Amino acid sequence: MFLKERLAITIVRLGSKRAKREKLRIGAVRRPPRGVKKRDYARLGFHDLWLPDLSPSAKVVSWAQSAAWTGARWAKFERAYRREMKASGRERLIALLATLSRHVDFSVGCYCADESRCHRSILRQLLAEHGARIAV
Repeated sequence: MFLKERLAITIVRLGSKRAKREKLRIGAVRRPPRGVKKRDYARLGFHDLWLPDLSPSAKVVSWAQSAAWTGARWAKFERAYRREMKASGRERLIALLATLSRHVDFSVGCYCADESRCHRSILRQLLAEHGARIAV
């Protein structure tokens, strides 16, 4: 009996070494990596496809970087990011990625070292809320 492998989205840190079987890597960041030539983005583990619509707005990022994280500050950031992701085009993009996760493997990521204080942790939740298969 042939068992089909379970397909899913992997949430990653951009710039990290790709997993052995990792395929398409999507950059969910506002800006491409600094000091890296476009032709080297994929080779250096950043991304194959850049989708800044999955990142918080410049205004929300600027606010987030202006002070140290506290529980209340993180909660406010999460509310602001979720509000931005409810915009029709962005919500459709999340729904599309959730649907694709049932048909193809890919990764989505950001540069932040600490996922627990990065929008990608919220993006992980949003994708799951839309029925995405998320790799653990």
